[in-house]
Amino acid sequence: MDGISDDIGDGIANRIRAERTQRGWSLADLSKRSGVSKAMLSAIERKGTSPTAALLVRIASAFGMTLSSLIAQAELRGGGLLRAKDQPVWRDPETGYVRRHLSPASDMPLELIRIELPAGAKVSLPAASYAFIRQQIWLMEGRLEFAEGDIVHVMEAGDCLALGPPANCTFHAPGPAAAIYLVALMRGNQ
Repeated sequence: MDGISDDIGDGIANRIRAERTQRGWSLADLSKRSGVSKAMLSAIERKGTSPTAALLVRIASAFGMTLSSLIAQAELRGGGLLRAKDQPVWRDPETGYVRRHLSPASDMPLELIRIELPAGAKVSLPAASYAFIRQQIWLMEGRLEFAEGDIVHVMEAGDCLALGPPANCTFHAPGPAAAIYLVALMRGNQ
């Protein structure tokens, strides 16, 4: 996973600009809807900075999308088979969190995402990022402390959790090793 190219960053920047333009939104409009400053949005679109997971979630939510669908639309081409070498991989520059989109592009409402959260790292996502999806988390390796609103789930390898109604969430890999987990998400009201 160390061979992550700049192509996905460029693709994300281009996709954000395309989504904003399609809607006829200015940077100010997107800023108001996402809570991300105009300066930061401009830097992202110009490829002058690598956005964090938290920023991308806020931007995707403003578009009514999930982070995964934003990344998928930035990089995926159509087809029923998505080879491992072609799966988009994105690394959060702030936490080292690595997200691999496993699902081929399709009209299916199901997406599979593999996450590697480094030992000691925490990623917090707002409830808005869960508004249009239902998801389950299957912990493959390590330990994961997942805070779903006021409820904290301590997960061991092999545990699977179905998320409840949208809530602010925090993923924490307490260590000693990285937490590696699969997220299965269903878009829409399925």
